[in-house]
Amino acid sequence: MKKQLFLLMAFKMLFPLTHSLASKPKSDELVIPYGSDSRIIYHLSKGTYDLQTGSRVFVTAAYSRAKNGAQMLSSTAYTSVKHQELKWKDQQGSGKKYTITLSAAGLPQMEQIFYVYPGHDYFFTAVQLNGTKLSSNYMAPLVADQASIYSGGDVRNLFVPFDNDTFIRYNAKSTANEVLDNTSSEVGALYDNTSRKGLIVASLEHMVWKTGIRMKGRADQLSQLTAWGGYTDEQVTRDKRVHGSVTGNLIKSPLIFIGYFADWRSGLEAYGKANRMIEKPYVFNWSKPVPFGWNSWGVIQEKINYEKAMKVVDFFADRLPAFRNGNTAYIDLDSFWDNFTGGMRGDYTKLKAFADYCKSKGLEPGAYWAPFTDWGYQGGGNGEAEGSKYKFKDMWTKVNGGYHDFDGARALDPTHPGTRKRIDYIIGKLKSCGFKMIKIDFLGHAAVEADAFYDPSVSTGMQAYRSGMEYLTDQLDGQMLVYAAISPNLATGRYAHVRRIACDAWKTIKDTEYTLNSVNYGWWQKYVYNYIDADHVVFSNESEGVNRARLTSSVITGTLITGDDFSSSGVWMKRAEKLLQNKDILNIAKSGLAFMPVDGNTGDHSNELFVRKIDDYLYLAVLNYSSAAKSYHIPLERLGLKKAAYIATALFENKEIKLEKEVAVNLAAADAKIIKIKLR
Repeated sequence: MKKQLFLLMAFKMLFPLTHSLASKPKSDELVIPYGSDSRIIYHLSKGTYDLQTGSRVFVTAAYSRAKNGAQMLSSTAYTSVKHQELKWKDQQGSGKKYTITLSAAGLPQMEQIFYVYPGHDYFFTAVQLNGTKLSSNYMAPLVADQASIYSGGDVRNLFVPFDNDTFIRYNAKSTANEVLDNTSSEVGALYDNTSRKGLIVASLEHMVWKTGIRMKGRADQLSQLTAWGGYTDEQVTRDKRVHGSVTGNLIKSPLIFIGYFADWRSGLEAYGKANRMIEKPYVFNWSKPVPFGWNSWGVIQEKINYEKAMKVVDFFADRLPAFRNGNTAYIDLDSFWDNFTGGMRGDYTKLKAFADYCKSKGLEPGAYWAPFTDWGYQGGGNGEAEGSKYKFKDMWTKVNGGYHDFDGARALDPTHPGTRKRIDYIIGKLKSCGFKMIKIDFLGHAAVEADAFYDPSVSTGMQAYRSGMEYLTDQLDGQMLVYAAISPNLATGRYAHVRRIACDAWKTIKDTEYTLNSVNYGWWQKYVYNYIDADHVVFSNESEGVNRARLTSSVITGTLITGDDFSSSGVWMKRAEKLLQNKDILNIAKSGLAFMPVDGNTGDHSNELFVRKIDDYLYLAVLNYSSAAKSYHIPLERLGLKKAAYIATALFENKEIKLEKEVAVNLAAADAKIIKIKLR
């Protein structure tokens, strides 16, 4: 009897169940459980699936779609199906992998893949084609005409940018008054800000495809939901041509994360964590303390020179001794450090002397470079790239028979040997000078879709990005902290320790609000990178309240980089001595944690309240961006606090306050408070 049972089980494993879609089998549904009370219900006779949590179906009749050349294929059009269930274990934990294999005469085989985990209220899915000489620039694991979050309060459909260039903003668009058609890059979220229930759909892989998430609907109902690889939009991804095609006998879509959550914020944090597990960092893991430092682009900019830089070092050494983390801070030279050398091919003696002087003062030297751009189209393209005899015109990325010009710079093909020789040369010089940090910038130029790349095996912008960034990382050789500025939001996670959350920001309350728009809706990227950053904090001659707000925007983002001209005297020096040596404020930044928004209903602006639990305290940041004083009454329950009363401290004022049922804050115009609430 045992032998017969063993043979039966072996037969089932070798020959998975097969159904004809022409006639309905006895059991039409394949139920795939995941999380605590969720399931995928696959309708074998239709090639569609429903997504259900509890008793509610939140996505109905979803299917997969993919192009092969010009032909659009759909899982609903195949005539036979078989399915396979396997035990699965990866970084997410133990679970199962389900493969639905669809076949039909004259069509490449389609496989829909689902990864589920009993401990997680989300799952992963992908679609792939199996055949001969396949080619696709469109693959959609999820297409549905009906979805709902079953929560009819203040519902928002979130737009997430592809990068942080052109002062672009996140936008939590209201769905209340009309049908909203929104396409977001890599990440889609439909949620109710009142109840916080939300649906998160997002890509987990960024080395081949650019992914679009389209959500169309009104209130809490969607009439269109699509997640697909092959998304380009000149206003978002910066591309001026269609997505490149992936070719081969087996081609696969990006892996997609799908989950329905009681709190949309928890869902985005779960996505961020999953993203880092699926696409492990290529750069070495940063195990040293959270970086503190200074960057020259805050004020000095193109006027940076050896003398000014040395004075800045002296200021940090002599007048800001408490502004340290791990006994050091980074003094980072931004663009125009070649003023020290007389050009990229010049004499690096002074640059090395600067780096040595930083170290002698207990500080770490940093530099800057944009490795995939040609500024000013050097010599009309006839100029030779540093480190080689290649001409720049031969290295330019070819787009629609022309070139990719953006931000005043022309894109260089990241797979071209001239681009790589140039990387060898510049990075080699910076390493020999002893730099311990590098800020890399305008990285999106390496990710554009092109007519072709020098490397014929590369056919998409994200493949080119991977090729160039891996080469750059290899040359850095683990010797520097890597900080990414303008760059793709998610694809850069493999290559940088720190990434700036938004575009440039300087000193004003408007800079603070602009930066915090990205934190409001992108704080979860803390889990994609070691740290995210709010750009250089500049005090200048702004009011103390504006200075407090700008500093707050930085410490609640995750790191602390300053930017005033400390080579010259001014009110900013006294402010820096006071604010940048406030122990309680620095302790927040030392945690490296990004604060979570209290609300997500502010459109393309930022909300004014952010929270984060650190050890036995809940920190609440309150920011007033307006030109008038404001009063805030924040229910403790909205902050996730369950007791009726707490003891707290207003940190800038070092004043103890008692909280009963709410946090009451009176805040002057253009100012900020940070309140530390004792939980035990």
